[in-house]
Amino acid sequence: MTQYFDSLETRSPDQRAADLARALPGQIARAMGAPGIGALLAGVDAAAVTDAAALARLPVIRKSELGAAQKASPPFGGFTTKHAHGFAHVFQSPGPIYEPGGADHDWWRMGRFLHACGIGPGDIVQNCFGYHLTPAGMIFESGCRAVGAAVLPAGTGQTELQVRAAVDVGTTAYAGTPDYLKIILDKAEEMGERLAITRAAVGGGALFPSLRKEYADRGILTLQSYATADLGNIAYESPAMEGMIVDEGVIVEIVRPGTGDPVAEGEVGEVIVTTLNPDYPLIRFATGDLSAVMPGASPCGRSNTRIRGWMGRADQTTKIKGMFVRPEQVAQFVSRHPEVARARVIATREGEMDVMTVRVESPGTDAGHYEGAVVAALKMKGRIEIVPPGSLPNDGKVIEDLRKYD
Repeated sequence: MTQYFDSLETRSPDQRAADLARALPGQIARAMGAPGIGALLAGVDAAAVTDAAALARLPVIRKSELGAAQKASPPFGGFTTKHAHGFAHVFQSPGPIYEPGGADHDWWRMGRFLHACGIGPGDIVQNCFGYHLTPAGMIFESGCRAVGAAVLPAGTGQTELQVRAAVDVGTTAYAGTPDYLKIILDKAEEMGERLAITRAAVGGGALFPSLRKEYADRGILTLQSYATADLGNIAYESPAMEGMIVDEGVIVEIVRPGTGDPVAEGEVGEVIVTTLNPDYPLIRFATGDLSAVMPGASPCGRSNTRIRGWMGRADQTTKIKGMFVRPEQVAQFVSRHPEVARARVIATREGEMDVMTVRVESPGTDAGHYEGAVVAALKMKGRIEIVPPGSLPNDGKVIEDLRKYD
């Protein structure tokens, strides 16, 4: 394998700026031609948007606007340059939000990350991202094709069968959420099996240093990417493991939360992304995630901007077990039970695993009564604790993340 995925990764800052000056006006023009996003960019002179400063003067697009546009003009709200039948896939994310998917070469740009992980021809990747409705499974499968690796489309669950398959076919790499690999490895030990996995490409949740070390002690190099269903790959780690390198197919800005105003280098703010994907030209799309720009370039030789990775949410939305939990989902749960005054979702860690606890203010005592409603609203199981009415803090929080990220 070559050291880099392509020559774009090692461009000089001047060359990258010149290339951007040529590419950005065309992307803005494509966006203006798509009805939904074009309405938000009315009056913009596409030819004048040639650098980050000009881009920063455009409006920010928030997920709520995307959702409203999709309801008015399904399925994509006029934010694409193709009709729905022009895409290979249509996916659903919580909200619900619908995302298009293409079958063109590395449509989500995940190959760059997998190449940095050392995955390529001759590898068999056990892809444990979900394939049902959400795009993560297909995003990583597309990346595997881009680097010439074979895929075992394992999805989630059925851990014993996953171990059996990993042993029988000799999977050499893992793709999935950070903590599910531990479940597979522990199950393999329990079954008396030894896996051939030496590299792990993870995303969809925080990779805690203690967990990365545990994998390293087992001979597995673990690197993480930062990607979303809307945008594809945004940034990724290289073996240098000094921050996350911004992908060559997007422009990342860090802005003051709730505004579109860029913050100073090193200051924590909200991640705003403009994608250069001509099929789905999202311009200044607000991810709701927090991060910060790191000074300098990566020691690995990749020259693009680095960010510190995922540092929490600009709002209370939190990722637990690889799934976003949003305040509106908690409100939906409360609305289904008149006797429930308030509820709070609490994210913690136990034994390198995410744990979700739902504290419910209710005069009742049967926690089991709420199990079905919690799964229906929050899309996952969790512990349920009944607390007396009025006992939850009056601080406006409905989601609290108590996990430590250092």
